Amino acid sequence: MNSLHARRDALLGDRLRALDPARLKGMRRGIEKESLRAQPGGGLALTPHPAALGSALTHPSITTDFSESQIELVTGAHKEVASTLEELTQIHQFTYRSMQEIGNEMLWVSSMPCDLPTDETIPIARFGSSNVGRAKSVYRMGLSHRYGRRMQTISGIHYNWSLPGVTNEQYFALIRNFRRQAFLLLYLFGASPAVCSSFVAGRQHELQPLNGSTMYMPHGTSLRMGRLGYQSDAQASLAVSYNSLEGYGASLQDALTRPYPAYEAVGIRNPGGDYNQLATTLLQIENEFYGTIRPKRVIFPGERPLHALRERGVEYVEVRLMDLDPFEPVGITAQTMRFLDVFLLHCLLADSPPDTPEEIAELKFNQHHTAARGREPGLTLKRGGQEVLLTAWGADVIAQCRPIADALDAAQGGSDYRDALQSAAERLAQPDTTPSARVLAAMAKDFDNSFIRFVRAQALQTQASLLALPFSDEQQARYVALSQTSIAEQKKIEAGDTMPFEIYREQYVSAARLELAVGEPAQV
Repeated sequence: MNSLHARRDALLGDRLRALDPARLKGMRRGIEKESLRAQPGGGLALTPHPAALGSALTHPSITTDFSESQIELVTGAHKEVASTLEELTQIHQFTYRSMQEIGNEMLWVSSMPCDLPTDETIPIARFGSSNVGRAKSVYRMGLSHRYGRRMQTISGIHYNWSLPGVTNEQYFALIRNFRRQAFLLLYLFGASPAVCSSFVAGRQHELQPLNGSTMYMPHGTSLRMGRLGYQSDAQASLAVSYNSLEGYGASLQDALTRPYPAYEAVGIRNPGGDYNQLATTLLQIENEFYGTIRPKRVIFPGERPLHALRERGVEYVEVRLMDLDPFEPVGITAQTMRFLDVFLLHCLLADSPPDTPEEIAELKFNQHHTAARGREPGLTLKRGGQEVLLTAWGADVIAQCRPIADALDAAQGGSDYRDALQSAAERLAQPDTTPSARVLAAMAKDFDNSFIRFVRAQALQTQASLLALPFSDEQQARYVALSQTSIAEQKKIEAGDTMPFEIYREQYVSAARLELAVGEPAQV
């Protein structure tokens, strides 16, 4: 075993040395952060997306996710961790200031939702009267029919990452390794061990009661990424392989074109003529496919994401399993981002054998096991048909990452990457220091084990801290202008529509659009 490890480490070292500092400095990352708008008492805000935030359809930095009550904040791609966080902070500052002008709502700072009303009362996001805007809302209506609205109110942080000169084959090798080692991120950064009991009302679950309104898993890390999260029987039938762009594309194309009986029963429209969903296939569109990480490509107007990937290749990866950190004003720290940089670079450089159906099943088990029980002493995961201690496997991954952290520090200056890795090693050895353990400890100490009371207090503290930060008149004016421009852009799109929506829908979901380059209609 030692000789195998020595060969593995030598190969990793050779590949690392082949990366010159200029390429390492070319690493780029961006963030997409979802948050529910909540009422002062901890219930879901049912008001429209604040007009001062501009058009959710066209604003480059502020939009909505599934619900009208679910804001999504988006940064550009940055070469520096600090500048990424600076932009994310400024978007938050403008958002909080705009929300303050219209009432006393706050952004919910946990991945698991606030106190939810009945499922049908949760408002679906609205994007105006244009074809592309209507399609976005119909897609979300389809999600509500397929999975229920509560599941869609779960929020998270997506970390978009790229490195210059990486091929499709190398990105897919990264993705395979990421999926193998994703348990470590759930353990280190999972921050959703408890939920409001309204979230699981009427559902089967394995949670334990903590107090009258809170359910939890004693050693849970990220219930968002477990069996309560983005799961469905339909998608459970998909065993998507990440061995190549061609194989991945074929798997997705099959799901996008295969009729699914339960969704055929729902139908495209209801008897009154309103739309239920975009399509009756297993997936309506590519974004419906849930995964911990996705290969991505910026798309042209009217282009399907799968076509863009096939035509021009992978541009970056989207890491989708990060919980909001309720102890941090913008939900993530610079140190967490640096660990992700090192981790992703390790996934890229380490050997990455092809995945198999047996391994894919193991990875699903490991994800659910870590989400529900990750901090349990002596917990074992599955690897190659064997059982291995989560902590031992995690320590091995962190040890392999040390030369990568050293190389990044050498390229950037300082010791930030080494410090991030050291913090992760300490957290692995001391489960009480993980965010999930800290959440439960804070709930017990000050909030009578109430999830809602804890998150509400953190949300108010976050709101106060971000509103107290300096925000110049010039910064305010720049974001106001972005909002105004986005509203004008939405009106322009609406005025330019000539195609009946049904024809637009049929053309957008057609199998031909997955293969052929086309101009309009625009992205859903």
